[in-house]
Amino acid sequence: MPLSVPVSRRLYHNRVIRCIGYRREDGLWDIEGHLIDTKSYSFPSDHRGGKILPGEPLHDMWLRLTVDDNLLIHGIEAVIDSSPFDICPTITERFQLLKGMSIGQGWNRQVHELLGGTKGCTHLVELLRPVATTAIQTIYTATRDKPRPVAQSIQDTVRPDILESCHALATDSSVVQTHWPQFYSGR
Repeated sequence: MPLSVPVSRRLYHNRVIRCIGYRREDGLWDIEGHLIDTKSYSFPSDHRGGKILPGEPLHDMWLRLTVDDNLLIHGIEAVIDSSPFDICPTITERFQLLKGMSIGQGWNRQVHELLGGTKGCTHLVELLRPVATTAIQTIYTATRDKPRPVAQSIQDTVRPDILESCHALATDSSVVQTHWPQFYSGR
């Protein structure tokens, strides 16, 4: 069911985020994110030839994370095709700091510590969140039936990190009761 019919209105800003997961021939995964911000009106810009026109991207930014089955980052590429200021693209190399990190518990905190505020680009940091979610969604489904080492296959004792990550996965929910009864905390 879509949203209800809104009152009459005029578009001012449009943000489009697209994230895609790919399996590579070498067994790794490429997870790509693309963010585009546009306005419905023109406005002045000293850094972009004097004016940004309606529909012309204010932000046009890309990320590619190359990860393994365990969500360990082997490579990262950050590209800024359009930005409000000339200096913006100079920060993309700093995103190399993510190499060697794993997407999982504490990810957002670690990203903020490394790239938050003046240490990174707000928009690329924002894009990392749905890219990370896309990585989890892509890889979990594709590898869930893959044999795991004995230490990880003890399903009864290793609590999945996904538990307590949302309403449906609360340990007292019917979903957890059905899929992970050993971790169910409800009545």
